[in-house]
This record gives sequence, C-alpha cells and structure tokens, in this order.
Amino acid sequence: MPADSRMLVVEEPGVVGFRPAPPEERPEDGTFDVEAVYSGLSAGTELAFVKGTHPQLTRGWDAELGLFGGPGAGYPVLRWGYLQVGRIVASRTPAFGTGELVAMTYGHREHYRADPLADHVVVLPDDLDPLLGIYAAHMGPICANGLLHAAAELHGTGVRSLGDGVTGLRVAVTGAGVVGLLTALFARSHGAREVVVVDPTPQRREVAGKLGFATLDPDTEDVATVLKTRWRHRPGDRGADVVFQCRGQAASLGLALRLLRPQGAVIDLAFYQEGADAVRLGEEFHHNGLSLRCAQIGRMPRGLAHTWDRERLSAETIELLRAEGDAIRQHLITDLVPFEVAPELITALAERRRHVLQAVFTFPASR
Repeated sequence: MPADSRMLVVEEPGVVGFRPAPPEERPEDGTFDVEAVYSGLSAGTELAFVKGTHPQLTRGWDAELGLFGGPGAGYPVLRWGYLQVGRIVASRTPAFGTGELVAMTYGHREHYRADPLADHVVVLPDDLDPLLGIYAAHMGPICANGLLHAAAELHGTGVRSLGDGVTGLRVAVTGAGVVGLLTALFARSHGAREVVVVDPTPQRREVAGKLGFATLDPDTEDVATVLKTRWRHRPGDRGADVVFQCRGQAASLGLALRLLRPQGAVIDLAFYQEGADAVRLGEEFHHNGLSLRCAQIGRMPRGLAHTWDRERLSAETIELLRAEGDAIRQHLITDLVPFEVAPELITALAERRRHVLQAVFTFPASR
C-alpha cells in the first residue's frame, strides 16, 4: 500500500478533509490490494455524518440486541461511503486476479486491502461500463431488496423472481433520488404495469421523466386523489398496488400510505433522521388496513435467506445496469468530480449551496 495513500474523513460537523490512510493491519496472505477508480457519494446517508444528524454519531448500535443505546461513535468519521469501484493491483489469493475491476464498499479512499472472506466483492464483467459499477455492490442491491420484500408480501417463501411483487401491477415510487430512480427502473424492467414517480424537486422529476417515467409533484398536486382517481381496481378499492418509499422525510412516508389501495403495502427503503409527526397512523394506515415493511439491506425477507443473498442481488443489479446503463450514465450520474476536490463538493451539498443527483469522485486510474 503506498505510503502517501489518503482517505476522506469527517473531522467534525461541517468539516471534511483528507488524512493519510493508516498502515494496513490485515496480513497479506489471502488478501488483495485495490487501487481506487471511482467512488460514488450517497448523499442522503453520507451527508448525515457531515450535518451531524446520523443516529450512530450520538447513540451506539448493538447489533446483537438490535437496539440503539449508549454512547455513539462520534467524530472523526474515518470510514464512510459504499459505492466504490477499484482495480486489483496485487493479489495473494487465487480467487481474484491482478487487473480485475471490482465493486466494493470500502469507503472514500485511494487504496484498500481487501479480505475476500470478510468483504463483499463483485467482479465487474468486461461488457459493463466501470462507472456503472458503483451501484453493483450495495446501492443496486438496496433497491433490488425492496422488490424482493414486495414479492415476499404477496408470495411469502414462494418468491422466485424480483418480478413477483410488481409484474402487472401499478407501482408508485415516492422519492426520485438515486434509490427511488433505480427502484423504479427495477420495477419497470420486471414487468410493472405502470410506474409513477413522486417528488417535489423539479430537477429530480426532470430526470425521472427523461428515464421514461410519469411524475407528480406533491407540492402542487393532490397526488393521492390523482392516483386513486386514475387507478381503480373495483368499487371502494383504488390506489397503488405497492408503493416504494425512497425519501427520508416523514411527510413522504405519510404520502406513501395515502397512495395505497386497501390492504396494500409500503416498502420502505428510506433513512429517517428526524421524528415522524407527519405519519398519521390513525388515518389511512388504520382505516385501509395497510402494511409498512422496512426493506433494510442487511436483511432478506424472512424465509428467503437460503435462496436470496447479497450476491444474487448484485447479479440482478448487473443485469439492470446492462439493460439500462446508457440511460443511467446519461441522466442519473450527474457529476464527475476529482477526488482532490471532494471536501469542497460535500461541504457545498451539506450547506445546500449545490444540488447533485449522483456525484462520483474520480481517481487517476479512471482518467
């Protein structure tokens, strides 16, 4: 590992900079070294560290008990980010070869020593644009897992395809960030009858439109009335068959519940950092007998863990990227920024002085 290798660090709220990467603690046997090619910014999750709103900063997470409590991790934040593509520059395992491009989740840094027994590694096929590989290891599987949860709502342990929860159905997606748009693309590619994307941000609705989706603005339209007037199943049964909620605002979750037909399910992929006063559980949720399912990437639907895993969701992602790669590259990835200026971009985003949909940091190996 080069002695001058750097990593991006959040020193304190609002302060982002570089530090020298610490010496590698992993032994060489069985590992491989990666040189960064691309590193994508997941604005919703990662800006929470910069703004100081991420719950793990102030409250510790007990993975065994599944509870928050106790002291949080605090600052500095040394490892963050999960949209990386790197090239293997030295391999000491027969499982991975020098020169291969891999998608991983090692954070914003120039070099990384990977342990294939501990790290999630996705070898990128030669026919895939390496830039699209930022979605293969984690972000794409997040969205695919949303479809998997929708399928499990309808078919339990009998799920055979991601399409089992959307094929022939009317789908609404609340939130037109990267998660929402990739989820909408997954739903359409797996046979959804209609997909409507709802978001208040004009730039994001514009991108959704360029990807071929109908859009609605919740700030200027009564979205629930529009969709429930349009989508009729039978008397007294109107609305979306399934809603994928992909915007980390309580108001968006409240709207998602209003869009559903009776006894439908909201599949929630959002990350909330504040309270949820806008979620009126005594209204549509109660009177329409609705369901709310969190599709967190760390968990497959119960009963499907033996047939579905992160590797399979990554494979599904690569198929989507092959089919929709040109459109994703043209419309979804909005900013390519040299790694050297990453602190300035992230600070501008946190302070709302700039808007991006998907920013990607580039490294010498990609230029």
